[in-house]
Amino acid sequence: MSATPDKPRRDQQHLDQPYADRPRPDQPHLALPLVGQPPPERADAARNRRKILDAAARLVAERGADAVTMNAVAHASGIGVGTVYRRFGTVAQLLIALLNDREMRLQEAFLSGPPPLGPDAPPAERLRAFLHALADHIDEQHAVSLAAEAADPGARFRGGPYATVHTHVAMLVGQARPEADAPVLAHLLLAPMAPSLLHHLRAERGYPARRIKGAIDQLLTLDLNFD
Repeated sequence: MSATPDKPRRDQQHLDQPYADRPRPDQPHLALPLVGQPPPERADAARNRRKILDAAARLVAERGADAVTMNAVAHASGIGVGTVYRRFGTVAQLLIALLNDREMRLQEAFLSGPPPLGPDAPPAERLRAFLHALADHIDEQHAVSLAAEAADPGARFRGGPYATVHTHVAMLVGQARPEADAPVLAHLLLAPMAPSLLHHLRAERGYPARRIKGAIDQLLTLDLNFD
């Protein structure tokens, strides 16, 4: 059922919907759930999950992301390796869970923090602030992000956090440019945020963060006037 102007849709997770049903400027407060949170679980299961994630974070900090294996995490956490496998399945999923755990702070900032990243700022300003914050976030978590991407390149797009940021970006694009194909444009705007590309720009090309953010601003305002 289509949304009405006075009742924003609350069931959109990806916004990969028909073009006519994209976000509209009359939907300024589309509800975005925080994702990446573990489902409700027993206290002992929650403690084990916390120990495993903390152990993985220590391994990354002390020895690098390549040191994260299921056996290494089991040993560092004091949790049986079978339990680690049952909880996370693969190293890629464990690394993604670690990223999700850290990404909650970014999600809270753009969903309910102060403007321009949070609500109550014009959509174009929020979009710019969000892409800057996302670039900083990926740069800060580059070791884990790169390892997760290398372990399973497509996992980033299947995870809940990507669904949330995509929905957020599509909503802002739809508010700023109602005529745009917001769901597809959101994917394309997020594509440069791939950890491998940002690592290449920062570590291999030597571009400082301010230059990358300046290019993001140019991308948002680029109009080559093909018509």
